[in-house]
Amino acid sequence: MRTPKIDKSDATDRLVADELRETLGACIIGREIVVLEEAVSTNDSVLQRATFDTLEGLVVFAERQTAGRGQRGNPWESAAHKGLWFSILLRPKIDIGESGRLTAWAAEAIAQTIAKEFALTVTIKPPNDICVAGKKIAGVLVEMRAQQSAPHVAICGLGINMNHRPEDFSEELRARAASLAMVLDRQVDRQQFAIALLRNLERTYRQIFRS
Repeated sequence: MRTPKIDKSDATDRLVADELRETLGACIIGREIVVLEEAVSTNDSVLQRATFDTLEGLVVFAERQTAGRGQRGNPWESAAHKGLWFSILLRPKIDIGESGRLTAWAAEAIAQTIAKEFALTVTIKPPNDICVAGKKIAGVLVEMRAQQSAPHVAICGLGINMNHRPEDFSEELRARAASLAMVLDRQVDRQQFAIALLRNLERTYRQIFRS
């Protein structure tokens, strides 16, 4: 991949919870949206907010994670205001051992949305890596908690590198990670992509897990 000539000005867009909620209308995923300036991890933030009777569909975004994590406990770098880092509270009627179905669903939804919104060729490296031009653009982390007399709680965490420049990644990651801005040679609108992705997640979740 050639060296991108990305606009050097900082991204000025901010995620606005009220605008996201209003635009989505009636839905399951996104029925409640929270945008935090900083969180340890969005998965942890959702788990802290969830009570026994919290309805599924709560979405928590963080503009920065101080200890984001991926599969197998690997750290996930989340430069402030550069990407989309969010988690969804779900109550799918599946067994704990079927959490891989949620990972596959979320990864496919991310890949589909990137392909549609930006006309890019996207591949999924199982179980949870979404790649463009041979480099990782996004990932998924699903964590489930058993509950008695109620559907199990699933926290589905998604991370998408949106407006990173190469220097926003650690040296360790630069060889294998990229952002949409690096691939497209331009900044992208995080709010608009978040809306498109949440709509796709909503549609496909209903088809796969609620039908």
